[in-house]
Amino acid sequence: MPVNSFTDYPMSWKPEKSKLCQPLYLSLVKLLEQDIKNGTLAPHTKLPPQRELADYLDINLSTVTKAFKQCQLNGFLYAVVGRGTFVAPNAGVSISIQDTKISPSLIEMGIIKPIDAFNHYTEDALKKVLRKKSADSLLDYSAPFGSPFQKSAAEKWLSKFGLHPHPEDIFFTTGGQNAFAVVLITLFHHGDKIATDRFTYSNFIELANMLNIKLVPIQADERGMLPEDLEMQCRLQGLQGVYLVPTYSNPTGTIMDTARKEALAKIIRTHHLTLLEDDIYAFLSPKDYTPISAFCPQEGCYIASLSKAICPGLRVAILSVPHGFASLLARGIFNINVKTSSINIETAAYMIQNEIATEIIEKKRKEALNRNLTYEKFFPGITPTPLSFSRWLPLSVGLYNFPMERLALEKGLHLFHSNRFLVGTPPKEKYLRIAVTSANTTEELEYGLKILKNFLVEEEGKTADFPIII
Repeated sequence: MPVNSFTDYPMSWKPEKSKLCQPLYLSLVKLLEQDIKNGTLAPHTKLPPQRELADYLDINLSTVTKAFKQCQLNGFLYAVVGRGTFVAPNAGVSISIQDTKISPSLIEMGIIKPIDAFNHYTEDALKKVLRKKSADSLLDYSAPFGSPFQKSAAEKWLSKFGLHPHPEDIFFTTGGQNAFAVVLITLFHHGDKIATDRFTYSNFIELANMLNIKLVPIQADERGMLPEDLEMQCRLQGLQGVYLVPTYSNPTGTIMDTARKEALAKIIRTHHLTLLEDDIYAFLSPKDYTPISAFCPQEGCYIASLSKAICPGLRVAILSVPHGFASLLARGIFNINVKTSSINIETAAYMIQNEIATEIIEKKRKEALNRNLTYEKFFPGITPTPLSFSRWLPLSVGLYNFPMERLALEKGLHLFHSNRFLVGTPPKEKYLRIAVTSANTTEELEYGLKILKNFLVEEEGKTADFPIII
């Protein structure tokens, strides 16, 4: 079809043909991703059919197909069988940690900071570690998988949560994100499928996209992922793994009970799935807490990042794996990291062995409770007040199509919309994730929440007659 016939033809995206250059498919990828990043193409916009776009640009259909496929791999598009290709919900959105010091006037409610007021404990511990006579041994390549002292500390930490792995099955990584990368690169392959919650940790979404691992969203309720839907997707899609955050799931704040964990573990065992259990908030759990990995020890890779519990700057996570995976993951860790900083691991181990970590956790739990009580002054909850570091705030229908992050920034608030955490096709409901531990003080949080509530009421008043849900 000649280009001229498209002059008045409605298309959701009409790239300028004059901007195309060789190789055509990469040029088309660049134009498409630019228009997504600059907001010309909004999330969930349906793109023109590939054949129609090829006719409009007067290029081969295979070129458009190849460009769309590359954009999918880059995380900018998603396809729905029988419906077409759409702009991904979190495409073009920066989900990396930002230095909010460049905007000191903003009240931080987006990035979840782990109550930085207690970082001085880590500073003191680091000084004591460096004064040890053996400190020079922490500066070389020795003990790439951890010293006996460090492994003993890891065992002590894991035992708090009912896990008792053999020391050979315990490893250290440079934070939780590094642990995910090691496990995904080592145990999974290009094109594998991993089940996740429909709303899940945004950095895990990005990492899976980079490695061309397909995430399959599973339905959930107030107790977490639904076993029956996981079972069905195992049969329909041939899943290789499942990623779960059982305690204060990021971003929804869901807490999974023991019965749900056992039901999911049974499916994991039956279908031989590899479990990535991200238990970064386990330290906020009750004392009788049991991880999912305890119910499927031959499949569970348990990742205990210490960033939220102790200090984010340590960049240390404890990785407990099934014995059958240990040699593979040792090889993966060595080839990806060579080793995690011994100074950092030694500091974390010192804090665990000397109960400094326990003292920090108790203080963080009390502060988290106070922050959540402050939140509930403005947005009352139905369930008992949690210790979560963030809250999942439902938006009223009238605000579903509003650019909430941008509008909030204009009010001096940095927060995140649920689109950042979405896997697959969007549900009808929309949310805001509100970090309650990131403001410098409880007073600053209260001030920010007051602005947020007034802002939501104000924006709702500009829409149709929908009552605001708060």
